[in-house]
Amino acid sequence: MLTSQAWRRLALKTSALGLMGTLVAFVGSIFILSTPTAALADVTKQFSYTCPGTMLNTTAQTINVGLRAPNSVTAGSTFDLTVSIPQLTLASAPTMQTTLQVNATLVPTPGSIQDPGVKTGAAVTTSVTVPAKEVVYRVTVPAGTTSKVSVDPGNLVLSLAQPTTTTTTCTTTSTEVLDVPIGTNGGGNDDEDVVTYTCNLSPDTASDPDNLYPADVDVRVEMTMPTSATANADASITWKGTVENTGDPLTVPTGFPTTGAKVFATLKASGAGSPSTATGEATLTSVTVGNDITTIPQVTVKVKPTSTGTVTITPGDLVFGAATTGTTTAPAIRCVAPTSDLKTYTFQVAAATTSPSPSPSPTTTSPTATRTSTATVTVTPTSRRTSQTPKAGADTGAGGMMGPDGRMFILTGVALIGAAAAGGLILRRRSIRG
Repeated sequence: MLTSQAWRRLALKTSALGLMGTLVAFVGSIFILSTPTAALADVTKQFSYTCPGTMLNTTAQTINVGLRAPNSVTAGSTFDLTVSIPQLTLASAPTMQTTLQVNATLVPTPGSIQDPGVKTGAAVTTSVTVPAKEVVYRVTVPAGTTSKVSVDPGNLVLSLAQPTTTTTTCTTTSTEVLDVPIGTNGGGNDDEDVVTYTCNLSPDTASDPDNLYPADVDVRVEMTMPTSATANADASITWKGTVENTGDPLTVPTGFPTTGAKVFATLKASGAGSPSTATGEATLTSVTVGNDITTIPQVTVKVKPTSTGTVTITPGDLVFGAATTGTTTAPAIRCVAPTSDLKTYTFQVAAATTSPSPSPSPTTTSPTATRTSTATVTVTPTSRRTSQTPKAGADTGAGGMMGPDGRMFILTGVALIGAAAAGGLILRRRSIRG
């Protein structure tokens, strides 16, 4: 039988082994949680293509092209489908530096390719070797998709940018497809403030010797809505963006204007009679060719609703350059926003207020004393009257026309009448006395 001391030693050993096992299990669990598992890995598939002997070789050549997509995607969203072009060998070396052009006719079911067409592949020097390069297409998943999206690889057209006649069409006889499950995990950035823009040079013919584009650039978008918007008045929205390091860099390409460059931010609007899009601009600073744009200046965008209600805003496209469209020698960078799975912002529009017209103030009129002056004007004749003797003796006339002779007769007659009257009065008085 074991003594008490032996039992004590056995108990201590057992406890030590238990603690060691717990520690190993704890460390192992941390390692497992911190290591990407197969369930989170992208889904990939290789497809065999046969390319006729023109551009690549004098005889038909077989190449293996890979397709890669997220392990699961969300219905109503978009995801990146990567096409991996292997290293190629040309039939003859080009006489100038050029680029490989890739046009994959991918067919997703259900869904569609958001940016079909030619993508820029690897740079080609004056050598027969073309380095391996990946190009990216964006796939739109319809809302309501419940099972999976199956991508048919389709044909693959390879060509050189210069000379344009160097081209070949590769076909696949495979009946297999790349299946991308519909789920809630993976398949993009879960942060709704981060918008993944598909950026390309504008115009499409602009030179890109460094093969910087296309690029999928993640931009953290912050928008501040107005708080007192009224109908038929401009409502100011503040847009702010920061380039995240989760996507491709937003690199300044060759020929990009380093002075006078701007960012043009477009917003999509709906409701309350608002225009469908509105664009604002701000000046870029410290622009250097070859450097990455990490901080985007704040942009003010004005939206003018025409009625009351709710306005809904979502992020739109971005353009970097001297104007909204560039040239082949001074390209712009056009970044297209996804059409779904975007964060929405809203603000309310109130009725326009009208100011009442001011009532006229009554005016008190005080009586004003009026002074009246009367002036009497006396007119003094200044002309001298002259006598005129009538031409004939009988023309005695009247007044001033009588002449001196006629007046003499009249005065004499008046004197005689006065004397007779006086004499009559005297005689009457005497007769009364007597």
